[in-house]
Amino acid sequence: MRKTELFIIAVIFLSFIIGIYVYPSMPALMASHWNAQGEVNGYMPKFWGLFLLPLISVGLLLLFVAIPRIDPLKENIAKFRKYFDGFVALIILFLFYIHILSLYWNLGARFNFIAATVPALSILFYCVGILLEHTKRNWFIGIRTPWTLSSERVWDNTHAIGGKLFKIAAIIGLFGAVFERYAIWFVLAPVVFVVIYTIVYSYYEWKKK
Repeated sequence: MRKTELFIIAVIFLSFIIGIYVYPSMPALMASHWNAQGEVNGYMPKFWGLFLLPLISVGLLLLFVAIPRIDPLKENIAKFRKYFDGFVALIILFLFYIHILSLYWNLGARFNFIAATVPALSILFYCVGILLEHTKRNWFIGIRTPWTLSSERVWDNTHAIGGKLFKIAAIIGLFGAVFERYAIWFVLAPVVFVVIYTIVYSYYEWKKK
């Protein structure tokens, strides 16, 4: 078992332990969803409020363990496995952070939930940029359009520019921590732009050949 997988298992295990520990202190219905202004607009039963994110983390771990084994281009994944493993660990840590924020809120703390997620989201998107810059052609990870998957050159060029743009989007997203009222827009709008741009870019890059 890889060291990264052991670390992830430890984080997930800690999530379950914390959930069990605070179970008696939680309300029957837990706040579980916040709108763009950071106000609660959704609830779920205590069990799911405490254990849904840890269970999702388990599912993601199983998926990410399987991907390098089942991808027809698994030899390419091996070329950037260090970055892939690091990103998987980061996703699990992100879910752990959201889990802790949710528990903290449901224990009585009050804060702008969306704004509190901004730094973590920005770090996540910045690391998406790093991952993209090192990703080799495969069927599961990266900007997978018909044009990137059909050409090594298009894949490399698209991921090079996509990586840079995701880093820029992550930096822009940090403004959401300052302008809390517009936090969700600072985070999501640049990312949506980058996704659309890279898809279109991959097509025009493919047309050059």
